[in-house]
Amino acid sequence: MPLRSLLHLFILAAIWGASFLFMRMAAASLGPAILIELRVGFAALTLFLVALYLKRASVFKELAFKTHHKHFFIIGALNSAFPFLLFAYAAQTLNASTLSILNSTTPIWGAVVGMFWAKTKPTKSVLLGLILGLTGVVLLVGQNQFSIHSDSLIAIIAALCASLSYAIASHYTKYAPKLTPFNNAHGSMWAASFMVLPLILFMPIREVPSTSVMLGVLTLGVVCTALAYILFFKLIDDIGPTSALTVTFLIPLFGIFWGHLILDETIGSNTLLGAFFVISGTMLVTGFFNKKLKVKNTNI
Repeated sequence: MPLRSLLHLFILAAIWGASFLFMRMAAASLGPAILIELRVGFAALTLFLVALYLKRASVFKELAFKTHHKHFFIIGALNSAFPFLLFAYAAQTLNASTLSILNSTTPIWGAVVGMFWAKTKPTKSVLLGLILGLTGVVLLVGQNQFSIHSDSLIAIIAALCASLSYAIASHYTKYAPKLTPFNNAHGSMWAASFMVLPLILFMPIREVPSTSVMLGVLTLGVVCTALAYILFFKLIDDIGPTSALTVTFLIPLFGIFWGHLILDETIGSNTLLGAFFVISGTMLVTGFFNKKLKVKNTNI
């Protein structure tokens, strides 16, 4: 992997790892609906401005929103609105470290979805990966950082369901209309903002947020969502989707780091062990070790 692409990979992991920090900071005061409406709204506006900067004058015409509105709403729900809301809900209870680790179970869920969707038979390494991932989640549930009560368990289930939603979205895109990555991101963000907006009536703001919280939300939408998508698509073009998805292994490391540095979250043994098992399980499920071995063999 070129040094420049490797640097972009670490920058993207740092950005996405920070997204859980900002959600943790803002969820309690804004509530899930307003927090995510601001996130996807800022992201949609940012992508719109980027499109204009790239001299795409008829931005919405190029999106063909009328033609592909069903697709944009499906991908917007599965890949943005639904998982973002669930993570925002979980962020009211769980710390940033735990959220980032649970997020990395997405490829594991992807393997499970594939068994039912594509009728794929799991290999021994995939089954081992699923067991390791489940072990990691169990270790996280037993953390000493929060007492196990109904709110904590519901928050963990919500975060896992968010990762499951990402996995379903990844399988859906294999059969979805073939649009450019930028248009998929742009259109899905507008669709997500339309879907989340009515929920504000049922999940009103809890307290007036501080300036630091609002700056964090702005960063969450502009940097951690819109610009992160652009950087991710750039990585896919440069090194391919398989290599780009290795960012999944790095996000928990940065999530733990940012949570400890900014929010002074304790890094307990359960956090480290849980992260180790989840990341190891993810690597096995995605065939990361086999791919690395194949690459080495071709160089002999």
